[in-house]
Amino acid sequence: QVQLVESGGGLVQVGGSLRPSCAASGGTFRNAAMGWFRQAPGKEREFVAAIKWLGGATYYADSVKGRFTISRDNAKNTLYLQMNSLEPKDTAVYYCAAMFRGLWSATYSYFASDRNYDYWGQGTQVTVSS
Repeated sequence: QVQLVESGGGLVQVGGSLRPSCAASGGTFRNAAMGWFRQAPGKEREFVAAIKWLGGATYYADSVKGRFTISRDNAKNTLYLQMNSLEPKDTAVYYCAAMFRGLWSATYSYFASDRNYDYWGQGTQVTVSS
């Protein structure tokens, strides 16, 4: 059974950085794509970034492009999200998710839809204070 466990969230001041991680187990992740989503209080869950495990193609929401970087460590089966220049609007619970179907010919919109992901972590809180 696939398990995703996030860690590395926390409280940071405006302009600071954090690097949440997501430890993945129980699956063949070289055949997967993985993504980060976030959900702020009272708002819907939104796409942040995604990466194809094999090849490393990446996809970003416009709101984080140039500030966030998604990456993975093949040897550790771990997903990362380097977040720089953080702003109060980045405050949310951040979730990692894994996708095993339909990803090879997929476009940005496919990776940005949470309906296409098969497994989810429990989330890690990121709070940016002003």
